[in-house]
Amino acid sequence: MKAVIFDIPGGPEVLKIGEYKKPVPSEKDVLVKVKATAINRADTLQRMGKYPPPKDASLVLGLELAGEVIETGQEVKKWKTGDKIFGLIPGGGYAEYAIINEDMAMKIPGNITFTEAAAIPEVFLTAFQALVWYGKIEKGNSVLIHAGGSGVGTAGIQIANEIGADIYITASSSKHKACVNLGAKKAIDYKTQNFDEEILKYTDGNGVDVIVDFISGPYFKMNIDSLKTDGRLIILASLGGGNVDEFDLRKILVKRLSIIGSTLRSRPLDYQVKLTKDFSDFAFIKFKEGKMKPVIDSIFDWKDASEAHRYMESNKNTGKIVLEIS
Repeated sequence: MKAVIFDIPGGPEVLKIGEYKKPVPSEKDVLVKVKATAINRADTLQRMGKYPPPKDASLVLGLELAGEVIETGQEVKKWKTGDKIFGLIPGGGYAEYAIINEDMAMKIPGNITFTEAAAIPEVFLTAFQALVWYGKIEKGNSVLIHAGGSGVGTAGIQIANEIGADIYITASSSKHKACVNLGAKKAIDYKTQNFDEEILKYTDGNGVDVIVDFISGPYFKMNIDSLKTDGRLIILASLGGGNVDEFDLRKILVKRLSIIGSTLRSRPLDYQVKLTKDFSDFAFIKFKEGKMKPVIDSIFDWKDASEAHRYMESNKNTGKIVLEIS
């Protein structure tokens, strides 16, 4: 089959269309004719040699897919040939064909295209894990989502909005309108404003219940100051670095804070299956009725994967960058 491959780690220019062994489904897998996949930060890091795939995962990039089932493993009961599905995979999405465990696959709602479906799995599952599983948000809670214009950010805004939380986000000013239109109550420009000061102002000095953060080190102190008593800080990445200067840990004790770090790709299959089921139970009808939607910034032909990676690394996108497999 054809796939996007690279011979040596490097910049976006190393990506090219080449030949790769077509995957063979095991007993619990389905083989999918991939119609679309999407770009994630993990893809760019793996391309640079900084984020190796999990053991036994495909070396081909791509953590999500949308397509049509063309073959099923001997023990597969949920899907049949011709079914239109989408889902999260440990790798292999930038290809004509890919495999997915039957329990990780989700049915594509009839009102959503393959291209739109490909923009859902990684960001919505990540946001759902952070806000619902770990953040335990409820109606009336307040949430700060950093990188509100990112794929996970735009997904998180919608999830929190459906639950009934008050949502604050940080993003560059060019992305504020889109975030507010999705349900954010207030948007803070991280380039010109101190978000901790703005959060305390907006919440009458109380702070928020939950923060979802991707920056880590440089934001840590301000995150702690922005949380109310019994607040939860969910750290999903360390894009700004992992080090924190001298810090008084007593702030965490006094406010009884919970700090949780999490990744998703390296989680065991049974964890990801449970997350997928819980998310699908929450979200399927909302996608079907148009209450939630994948936010797509741009669409590239997979032959232009290098350009798509350059665009992601420019940090200009609001929402997902999708590759259509032609």
